[in-house]
Amino acid sequence: MKKVAVIGAGPCGITAIKNFNDQGFEVTAFERCEGVGGNWRFNDPSGHSSVFETTHIISSKYTSFYEDFPLPNDASDYPSHKELLKYFNDYANHFDINKLIKFGTEVVHCKYTNNQKWIIQWRSGEYLHSHDYKTAKPFADKRVLVIGGGNSACDVAVETARVTKKTTISWRRGYHLIPKFMFGLTTDIFSYKSRWLPVRLRIPFMKFMLELIQGKNEDIGLPKVTNRILATHPTVNSELYDAIRHGKVKPKPDIDRIDQKTVYFSDQSQEDFDVIIACTGFKIKHKFFDKELIDFEKGPVPLLHKMIPADISNLYFIGLFQPLGCIWPGAELQAKLAARHLAGLWKPNNDIQKLIDLELNNPDVHQIESPRHTITVDDFSFRKRLKKELRAA
Repeated sequence: MKKVAVIGAGPCGITAIKNFNDQGFEVTAFERCEGVGGNWRFNDPSGHSSVFETTHIISSKYTSFYEDFPLPNDASDYPSHKELLKYFNDYANHFDINKLIKFGTEVVHCKYTNNQKWIIQWRSGEYLHSHDYKTAKPFADKRVLVIGGGNSACDVAVETARVTKKTTISWRRGYHLIPKFMFGLTTDIFSYKSRWLPVRLRIPFMKFMLELIQGKNEDIGLPKVTNRILATHPTVNSELYDAIRHGKVKPKPDIDRIDQKTVYFSDQSQEDFDVIIACTGFKIKHKFFDKELIDFEKGPVPLLHKMIPADISNLYFIGLFQPLGCIWPGAELQAKLAARHLAGLWKPNNDIQKLIDLELNNPDVHQIESPRHTITVDDFSFRKRLKKELRAA
């Protein structure tokens, strides 16, 4: 029997554990938190979670569930982190996979051997890491600068503005802000219902509808969007426009330099701040792998279906993609396909490297060239491709 190591027991990890276990593999999972859920464990002692007190998911419940274990009918349209953590715990309990997970355990190194096996080095014990933001309370009556235009940045700006003396948000370029509801529908469902339009018409239509509903960025002091919609990862936020128009959040352009508490902006203005919260993204880094073996930090990420490398056997990346939608339904399908691949029930229909090159040269959406945009997929298209492969398994 082959032994399978799963690193991480977050939303993507638990479906990997379940599906590889379903195929009869001996699964051992390693998770540094004290339970399943990963990023959604708001108060975990490891400090791993980057969600904050009021976080809700930005895709709706109608598209954000495992096919093997649907969300309960009474779930909120946009579930909170508390609802989601319960959902992931219920998934783990239902499929009895907690017994396969080493909690409070950190993987420190993975060595690839000549006989195509892995030696995993790990340690148990306390792991401390502090994130800058959990709740707005510590920032009461302070002058706060938030840097970034992504989902976290906009949420942090809105939340801190409720208690601060002043909240300012700095963007280096324009971002499309997408509301959570359009014409009574969650935005992902509205987008799904618009997919009958060809892409050359759908993208301009989406931009037209956004500006029709909420106006243009430059009208309220935000940088003008110079790239087409979906050229950067969508920022789904219904409140920042209101916060700016109510004077709660002040928009500023890019930063030139910082001198102690004084921030100098590209429009020649300067302001003093007590707190700076940088919401400037993450790097794709797996420090437990030798960089000579795997290094995706600068991109591209050469993986078939965003999970299978061409030149390393017995290794799968479940959830190493950024969907325009929800991640774990796609991760579940990846896990099903990967488990069948390892079990010999499915194989790619061509040379893996050729298929990877084809995938990299034909992205679902054309985005600006940056390390942040190396793993983007269109949620519905990605799931459709994975399901097609599963039908062939």
